[in-house]
Amino acid sequence: MTTAMPTAIDNLSRRQFLGSSAGLTLGLTLGFSLGEAQAASPQATAATAAPATATATATATAPVFEPNAFLRIGTDNTVTVISKHLEMGQGTYTGLATLAAEELDAAWSQVRVASAPADARRYNNLLWGPAQGTGGSTAMANSWEQMRQAGASARAMLVSAAARRWSVPAADITVREGVVLHAASKRQATFGELAEAAGAEAVPASVALKDPKDFRLIGQTAPRKDAADKVNGRAQFTQDVQLPGMLVAVVAHPPRFGGKVKSFDAGKAKAVKGVVDVVAIPSGVAVLARDTWSAKKGRDALVVTWDDSAAFQLSSDTQRRRYRELAATPGLIARQDGQADAALAQAPKAGAGRVISASLDFPYLAHAAMEPINCVVQRTEAGCTVWNGEQMHTGDQFALAKLFGIAPEQVTIHTLYAGGSFGRRASKDADYVREAASIVLASGTKAPVKMVWLREDDMKGGQYRPMFHHRLEATLTPQGAISAWRHRLVGQSIAAGSPFESVMVKNGVDALSVEGASTLPYAIPNLQVELHTPQDIGVPVLWWRSVGSTHTAYATETFLDALATEAQQDPVAWRLKMLDKHPRHAAVLALVADKAAWGKPLAKGKKGERRGRGVALHESFGTVVAQVAEVTVSRDGSFHVDRVVTAVDCGVAINPDNVRAQVEGSVGFALSAALHGEITLKDGVVEQSNFGDYAPIRIQEMPKVEVHIVPSANKPSGIGEPAVPPVAPAVANALAAATGKRAWRLPLQTAQFKA
Repeated sequence: MTTAMPTAIDNLSRRQFLGSSAGLTLGLTLGFSLGEAQAASPQATAATAAPATATATATATAPVFEPNAFLRIGTDNTVTVISKHLEMGQGTYTGLATLAAEELDAAWSQVRVASAPADARRYNNLLWGPAQGTGGSTAMANSWEQMRQAGASARAMLVSAAARRWSVPAADITVREGVVLHAASKRQATFGELAEAAGAEAVPASVALKDPKDFRLIGQTAPRKDAADKVNGRAQFTQDVQLPGMLVAVVAHPPRFGGKVKSFDAGKAKAVKGVVDVVAIPSGVAVLARDTWSAKKGRDALVVTWDDSAAFQLSSDTQRRRYRELAATPGLIARQDGQADAALAQAPKAGAGRVISASLDFPYLAHAAMEPINCVVQRTEAGCTVWNGEQMHTGDQFALAKLFGIAPEQVTIHTLYAGGSFGRRASKDADYVREAASIVLASGTKAPVKMVWLREDDMKGGQYRPMFHHRLEATLTPQGAISAWRHRLVGQSIAAGSPFESVMVKNGVDALSVEGASTLPYAIPNLQVELHTPQDIGVPVLWWRSVGSTHTAYATETFLDALATEAQQDPVAWRLKMLDKHPRHAAVLALVADKAAWGKPLAKGKKGERRGRGVALHESFGTVVAQVAEVTVSRDGSFHVDRVVTAVDCGVAINPDNVRAQVEGSVGFALSAALHGEITLKDGVVEQSNFGDYAPIRIQEMPKVEVHIVPSANKPSGIGEPAVPPVAPAVANALAAATGKRAWRLPLQTAQFKA
């Protein structure tokens, strides 16, 4: 039985895309090239786009447009927006559709979304340079003008076609809700009725975009374009793919990172009904079967001897001790303002102006997305075809091209929905896609192969948020201001050894390791940030939702709160004094304090309960977020996060409801890590295996979440990640306010808050 890919996310080659609609309903196709994008890191500022240029096609089989097709309008009056970004639950399809439909003046009900083919020449992420992919909370930021120009040009061509048909001036024509109107003659036509004629019109050399005061969709709540299919079951994820003759592969990975297969006996595995083949691959031993369950049973029956001579074999406690020893020594300079070393050295040993310090430990964290890693690969006469929740199109294309000995353009990628990612599918080395392809190569099969990682594979053999240790030291003036601040970090580099190293690592410092620490906005005259990057830790690491800010925000904001207590200052007022040069930060902080009634005492809890309120502020991905958390702590130290109030400045909120949803999801995600998240190793073996011992928060642990969006006319910035970093420090600061006890290690431990 086969399952066809749904139209909403069907990914075609350009020739198929333009030609397959002959005899169907395609009437007008538009594409845009915004010039050469400047190479930058995923966290970089948006490149300035060149004026849009485009060409048009009169019929679907006679393409005239050059790269980057973003719209197609059918004679059936449908408007299809082509998304170059993956939809993994963050609302990308809805956001991109909103931008194009706004300038097109389409009715929301007529808009559909399809995924773009893998082609960095036409669909590159403008913030990344010549690479196509989704990540770093860049989807809306890099598409803000591009998609609006696509819609505005299409609208101009529809108006021009109507003016020619009706012999009236184009200036007298209006467009509303997918209908082109000439009020004076009372004539009107739908987009579908004009699509073929519009395809013959000249593409405007330039278009004027709407004044924000005229927006009808941007800034308003609209139903998500992926919601209905995800509710009714039509949505297709990689796990849903069923193709003729398809085999399912499950891999036995070494129990330790860096381990290799020494020998294996496949006899019992091949005896399992449904098992077709057993093959050795670089990352382990793969069992191919007719279905997932048979493949799993076959893998369970395998007898494998592992060679751990080059494997990583440290335990977490040993690694943590090594990190602490490194933190006692100077590291590479990531930021240096003034003379922090000298100021700290001159501080008295006790009394006013003494050095105040804190040491913080952060564990490895798993991505633990709802859909574990999977991928479908088939070798074909033309090259190879991939079905995947594709997040890094260009990197995966090149990796597979190298593996199969073909050109990158011979790698066809069908982008499906992804059931979450949090960074895991943005593999810097195409690890899981290469693994699927290596199974195809080793087996020699021409059948499509679906590689499936079970939850235990995902948890034990994944790529993690790095373990980190932080040491902070500061001194205060007699007036209670910070006079010196030194921050040392110890942890693995994510970018080192990857294609991103040349952009992200400068003078040995990985920007991802120190972001949030090296960019601290507070006015401190003597500030120094240092980094140690151990080179001999063999645990694979990867960006995890909000990357370095996941630990730097906690370290800086909890330490700041401790200093405020030492200086006998109100935490909010004290921060505001240091934000004169950062008005956005100050405005967000003031807003959250107001909405959380910061100066008003909390209602008392039940007998024996203690209550507290804490604040945290952080910028990541161009977005400033402040959060106030309220907690209730019982005598035994157990606690509940009652309420999280968030203020966010993310530029223009394209869809406010989606912004709120992302913040709410971020709170739950961050609390899962803060309360429970910890990957530990014993003699190099990961101890956690599933949600039983790596637990997300349960519904009863979820607080009430309030979201307040700062009105803004600035271009959109990120929203998928920036609300994660401040959650944990806001909660920890609230616990300190309630109990007087500071938490310098995550996850938060109940025992330390006992009365």
